[in-house]
Amino acid sequence: MGKKDASATRLPVDQYRKQIGKQDFKKSKSVLKATQLRAEAKKSLSGFKDAFLVIAGILFFVLCVYAFFYLNLSTEINLDVDAD
Repeated sequence: MGKKDASATRLPVDQYRKQIGKQDFKKSKSVLKATQLRAEAKKSLSGFKDAFLVIAGILFFVLCVYAFFYLNLSTEINLDVDAD
């Protein structure tokens, strides 16, 4: 008797999930497959995007270090010139 009463009361979240599941079955298999393929493509692109951002960050850092040394070493004072 206790089990019957416990199963009768459901959480609103469980009811919501059940409704979503019913709506998902209403879609055709081709639509579900296309949605799944788009999600997988998005995941694979994020990997390339992350790798590109890391490489771009490293290149930017190297460029900044190069520019720092170039600017500091290119402004040498020439002490051998006589000022008349």
